[in-house]
Amino acid sequence: MLHVMHDQIDADGLLLRIAKGERAALSTLFESEAGRLVGIAQRILRRRDLAEEAVQDTFVAAWRRAGQFDPSRGNARGWLTTITRNRALNMLRDGARLEFHDSEVLADMGDRSVDATAAFNALSDRDALRNCLGQLDEPKRRAILLCYVTGLNHGEAAATMNAPLGTVKAWIRRGVVALQECLS
Repeated sequence: MLHVMHDQIDADGLLLRIAKGERAALSTLFESEAGRLVGIAQRILRRRDLAEEAVQDTFVAAWRRAGQFDPSRGNARGWLTTITRNRALNMLRDGARLEFHDSEVLADMGDRSVDATAAFNALSDRDALRNCLGQLDEPKRRAILLCYVTGLNHGEAAATMNAPLGTVKAWIRRGVVALQECLS
């Protein structure tokens, strides 16, 4: 947990410095967060160029609106993720360069936890995989579904679950072993 909290404290501090007009803080925040945010935007937009545009817009917004960031209402990484997701979803809705998606699809694309839960719930009660997944404790099941169903990497799953990366990797490793034993 210490590692995750350290990253959040750094990002929070950087955002507070950006609110004071520190360009170097914006550059540091961009270097540490842009890759993760491009990954999120690319899963929504399905195009790298548009994902990069969404993230660029996110950091322009962060520069302009850093004073609106309130650490008591959430961490900086979550704030940036929300801006990126909203920007990417708005780009989908604008639809000028993309195929049309209805609003229900857009809402689902915005939340990978919903995708993971829906995939589990879609399995038949008689399905061996559902039975074996059901035997796992909730964090292991959720971590496996986030990575193997929705395509998040381990770091993104850790951020989504608000858990340390090492813990999430252990949940996945132990969960996969338990699934293999259950299914064999």
